[in-house]
Amino acid sequence: MGGFLTNSLALMSDAGHMLTDVSALALSLLALWFSGKPANLKKTYGYYRMEILSALLNGVLLLGITVVILLEAWERFRSPAPVNLGPMAVVALVGLVANLAALGFLHRTHSLNVRGAFLHVLGDALSSVGVLLGAGIMALTGWYVVDSLISALISVVIVVGAIRLVRDAVDVLLEAVPAHVDMEAVKNLLMRVQGVTAVHDLHVWTISSGLYALSVHLVVANALACNNDEILSAVKHELFDRYGIDHTTIQIESETYAHLGEVH
Repeated sequence: MGGFLTNSLALMSDAGHMLTDVSALALSLLALWFSGKPANLKKTYGYYRMEILSALLNGVLLLGITVVILLEAWERFRSPAPVNLGPMAVVALVGLVANLAALGFLHRTHSLNVRGAFLHVLGDALSSVGVLLGAGIMALTGWYVVDSLISALISVVIVVGAIRLVRDAVDVLLEAVPAHVDMEAVKNLLMRVQGVTAVHDLHVWTISSGLYALSVHLVVANALACNNDEILSAVKHELFDRYGIDHTTIQIESETYAHLGEVH
């Protein structure tokens, strides 16, 4: 409403982001509730991926909103319109205070889903700051084109964050190797464990934010002569201490068994 009353595109873009924020936060809360449900026979990993799906949807919403704002900013840039600066600044200041309070609450978690909500609110906070700066510049210069320029700049910043969010969510859904994991280093770590002669079928992926999984086949010279429990214990501790991987599926097999199938 404030955007229409003041004829400010920056305020309208802020309102658009606020509208998506409400849905994004509701979606995030719903996803967090789902992810807390226990696993069952149909969904053995539980509902952890609901968080990732929510983050992906939030990212797509951000991209859609900013595209609309950029198109409108281009139209306003070509045909600048006067803006009611006083009410514009007041509305932006109220929005900034509310967004800063929300950011203070959301920044405490590393959840990919909550990160999506954080980006929504950050976009609103940036919009409010931009609106205030724009109001000051326009009051001093009368250059109403500043309104569309600031709106476009804010949208570009938000797009960058949204693309990263979508990329990270897609990586999780494709079970890509987590960014902090060096697969060659993991393989070398496993090879250094006493008794291990070869490593194959090594996979590392993300189940949900901060929850990493690994599966691997470890080849030993003589499975009967080796202390398999010691090997498993050493491997699990190294993986958790170095990479935070706490969900592992490790198969120990003899050299004879490993040669029965294709070694990857």
